[in-house]
Amino acid sequence: MQDRQLLVGNYIDEKGEMSLRELEALFPDVSSMTLRRDLDALEAEGRIIKIKGGAKSIRHLSRSILFQNVEDDYGHRELENTAAKEAIAEAAAGLAETGCSIFMDAGSTLMCLARRLSEERRFVVTSGINVAMEMARNKHTIVNLIGGQLSRDNLCVAGAGALNHLQNINIDIAFIGASCFSAEAGFTCGDYNECEMKRYVVSKAKKKYVLMDSTKLGRSMPYTFARPEDMDCLITDNTTPMLEEIAQRAGMRLILAQTGGCDH
Repeated sequence: MQDRQLLVGNYIDEKGEMSLRELEALFPDVSSMTLRRDLDALEAEGRIIKIKGGAKSIRHLSRSILFQNVEDDYGHRELENTAAKEAIAEAAAGLAETGCSIFMDAGSTLMCLARRLSEERRFVVTSGINVAMEMARNKHTIVNLIGGQLSRDNLCVAGAGALNHLQNINIDIAFIGASCFSAEAGFTCGDYNECEMKRYVVSKAKKKYVLMDSTKLGRSMPYTFARPEDMDCLITDNTTPMLEEIAQRAGMRLILAQTGGCDH
């Protein structure tokens, strides 16, 4: 039942809104009454809001209210490589130790991670507005959204205000997203302010995990925020002999989410 409810919630999140009739077509062996109970449970969890004849995603509803005048480039990226991102997030969730101060970067893969973190006591600081909204549903987690300049591309705050905010926060574990990775440039992103923030977090955190799907391998963006030797672990869905050699030389652990989290 929980697996079906998770699937129902994911379908509604992906589309933003679904009718009961659409859900019945997706789950032909499940009664309408059972699907209604699934919607009741998801509404109680704060994932959806029931409407006449169906349900809307709270996440999409919140984002449309807050950013209705923003071009949603992030929304398009969120729907790319979803299976890989979900697998990476599942592997990363087991590394989010309880009772720790955790930094969570912005981005669609980090959003997948936020949905998977169990209801445990943590202190989470994040640069992602939607990540903060997702984590706010966890009653046992203290959520700290850093201040700064809003990037409309990925709903992230960065800049001098963000760096000042982070100076007074201890970080045990950092989960960082990367736009690209290449042997020459290392881990890169396309925004200078975000690069400076990521670089600062990497320098401050005790444990540093980078989350990146394999479509970003062998490419680079303008700004380098870390080299393999700066990171403790890369969590990705596929690898290459060159990446494995680079990781081994740098002492960076590889977790391949596609193979059930096998270490290399």
